[in-house]
Amino acid sequence: MSVAVKQTVDTSISEIKRIFDLQHKHQFEVAKATAKQRKAKLNKLHKAVMKYRPQIKEALYHDYRKHPSEVDLTEIYPVTSELKHAKRHLSRWMAPHEAATPIALLGSSSYIQYEAKGVVLIIAPWNFPINLTLGPLVSAVAAGNTVMIKPSESTPHATEIMKTIISEVFSENEVAIVEGAIATSTDLLTLPFNHIFFTGAPFIGKIVMEAAAKNLTSVTLELGGKSPTVVDETANIATAARRIAWSKFLNNGQVCIAPDYVFVHKSKKEAFVKAVKENIKKFYTEDASKESSYARIVNNRHYKRVSSYVEDAVEKGANIETGGNYNSDEDYISPTVVTNVPKDSLLMTEEIFGPVMPVTEFTDISEVIDTINSKEKPLALYIYSKSRKNINHIMANTRAGGTCINHSAVHFFNNNLPFGGSNNSGIGKGHGWFGFQAFSNARGVLKQHMPNALELLLPPYNDFKQKLIDLTIKYF
Repeated sequence: MSVAVKQTVDTSISEIKRIFDLQHKHQFEVAKATAKQRKAKLNKLHKAVMKYRPQIKEALYHDYRKHPSEVDLTEIYPVTSELKHAKRHLSRWMAPHEAATPIALLGSSSYIQYEAKGVVLIIAPWNFPINLTLGPLVSAVAAGNTVMIKPSESTPHATEIMKTIISEVFSENEVAIVEGAIATSTDLLTLPFNHIFFTGAPFIGKIVMEAAAKNLTSVTLELGGKSPTVVDETANIATAARRIAWSKFLNNGQVCIAPDYVFVHKSKKEAFVKAVKENIKKFYTEDASKESSYARIVNNRHYKRVSSYVEDAVEKGANIETGGNYNSDEDYISPTVVTNVPKDSLLMTEEIFGPVMPVTEFTDISEVIDTINSKEKPLALYIYSKSRKNINHIMANTRAGGTCINHSAVHFFNNNLPFGGSNNSGIGKGHGWFGFQAFSNARGVLKQHMPNALELLLPPYNDFKQKLIDLTIKYF
């Protein structure tokens, strides 16, 4: 790419500890903030995001030539939407949540108080650096935590503008960005954070979880994997092809919930492939390398990885239906559709995270389900069908972090839905109320108002007390 690469320098362990100690000492003051005060902080962050909206667009163009409109849709809007949602509901989230009290504890009342976990760490990825950094930050701030942020070294321009935004909104004893690569992440993970929110690859998630275990730190892991898509014989092919093509080639395919591979009923396969090719041309013209709406792979290392997957599949007998054009100087891979992809190829065994769509035909839905279930649980699973029976059958016989029916990826934009994976694709959920819970401890509180029956059951025990205990066990 023509834009000069900014070098990221690791933050020293002494500086990391200095910031951690500042936030550790300040955590209870931050946690005491009222709903009104926390909303004021979120308002300030909202204004800063809008103020620096042009600079955010410029930064992401420099990092991997992302179109300004796509930045608005996939980086700015998710953050501002999260901010608005949190501000709208924060007072209710923070208020005591009444809980039922069993009759055996008559004379008391119970409630749940959501309290800040304390000092938390957000480790953000490079594919949506603004969205997947500031989104979790909204939840962490809403919950009353102090926050250290480790952004990806692969998107340094995005990090630079986020540093400006964060420093303008927060003091470093409340929120601070710590720059660096692997060494910085390793040093951060030695510290006794009260919670870690990590977004990234499953194999790194395991490293984060292992490090967190040494301090008994709770984690939210938003990971990835191979998210399958099923297009059955009843699906509207024109609609399915358009929506799948959009969600697959958005952000150059570098989306954790992108349709990784597609199963299409044999009777619809030819029409589906044709419709996808037509939509690629509509979205990105005959030559996507000249279309400003089409982003690039984030760096040459990932470019080589994705292109090697395609080469491996072709060597093993796969057919390129469209695309397959490369330019190493620009980290460019054209929108590519591949059919007859062998099951043992890298395209079918590794998460693609790039603009390549493997399409496999099927005749029996049970074969599709068996293939999906033979792999790790995906972050998302997409179903295109008009058949309630087929939809229910697939839903009942598979597992996934989230699902869209007759669409792809848009569930991420609904802050009323939990977002996250299951096992290999993630642990815990984010967004809205679920993000607030992730960064909070649900503190159960029981308040005694008057003597209860338990007072009659204190030692020393005797036959009468045993009869009361028997009655309690039997009836209450």
